[in-house]
Amino acid sequence: MPTASGHTRVIAASKVKGTSIYGTDGHKIGSVEDVFLDKMSNNILFAALGLGGFLGIGEKFHPVPWSVLDYDETKGGYVIPYSKEELKNAPAFELSELKRNDGAIRDQAFTYYKVDKLQ
Repeated sequence: MPTASGHTRVIAASKVKGTSIYGTDGHKIGSVEDVFLDKMSNNILFAALGLGGFLGIGEKFHPVPWSVLDYDETKGGYVIPYSKEELKNAPAFELSELKRNDGAIRDQAFTYYKVDKLQ
């Protein structure tokens, strides 16, 4: 069954990883590095977006609320309602930090992007 915007309601995480991310200007600004799940609540914590770095060196990852990613079939990627500059100023972490997180990173990201957390 499709969502209100016509997308499917179910997607494999393996299909999301590596998908391009486009900003408000329509230009590619990065890709989905991974999707983080909360085993206790059965919710998606966030998508981790990679915006650069060189061969994985010095790259920081931006936790972005899953709900802001909108798949655009014509682009073959997700469009987010933020510019590259907004993402550069957003909370960013190393992947190892995201993997150890207890929810505080999610809260920080949701606050920055002004997205309500699910209860």
